[in-house]
Amino acid sequence: MKNKSLCAIAAPLIAGLALSLNVTTASAADKTSIVVGADTTFPPFETEVNGKVTGFDIDMIRAIAKAEGLKLTIKTLPFSGLIPSLQAGSIDAAVAGITIKTSRMQSVDFSDAYYKSGLSVLVKKDSKITGFGDLKGHVVATKKATSSVDYMTSHGIDPQYIKQFQDIDSAYQALETNGADAVIFDNPVNVNFKTQHPNVKTVGALLTGEYYGIAVSKKASGLDAKMNDGLAKIKKSGEYHQLFVKYFGGDTSGAVEGVEKPADVAVKD
Repeated sequence: MKNKSLCAIAAPLIAGLALSLNVTTASAADKTSIVVGADTTFPPFETEVNGKVTGFDIDMIRAIAKAEGLKLTIKTLPFSGLIPSLQAGSIDAAVAGITIKTSRMQSVDFSDAYYKSGLSVLVKKDSKITGFGDLKGHVVATKKATSSVDYMTSHGIDPQYIKQFQDIDSAYQALETNGADAVIFDNPVNVNFKTQHPNVKTVGALLTGEYYGIAVSKKASGLDAKMNDGLAKIKKSGEYHQLFVKYFGGDTSGAVEGVEKPADVAVKD
């Protein structure tokens, strides 16, 4: 009798728990509001002007959210804090020119690729450095926790010669004030800096071929699919290409025309 009574009590509890789990899962998949993290020290992709967050990535994620009927909140964070925040679930997604990497895919999901980039070397115009091969023994500045650090350490640059900064502007300042001999960073950002500072130049060929993606928390069930759907919509509407006109003067060399899946374009590391 006791077993029957326990079963009678347990059955509705189990059913209620299952219903609760189903409701939780459904609500995660049907989110109408999302919090997106952004590092505002990565122009022209993210920057802050007069207290307003703007840039290629910001306009893009806003257009995607609108296309998907999502209410968007931007939360500014340092780049090194984005992945941990996604893992903790304190933000749902992140945009910051984030390279799709196999190591990062263990911690977060990624949207389809939206920008093709690569690392380049930036030096002063009077520098005798002509490319990456000349950098050994020279101080190289870059942004902390980015793929540029991984590239240098895996290609023979002694870590003691790598100066890592919280933001790329500080790395550029180190170059201009002779605190570093070169900067290695994402080419579109180096080019953007070069156009505004005629005393510097990029040298050598691109060091890598990388793709940026929208990083999505694994706790945000189904959000990566919504990001992909929204990205496809803004490509079709022409909004995506207008961003290249606005931020790169119409240079579409970084545009991803087709669908480039994370697994196919991730940097192996």
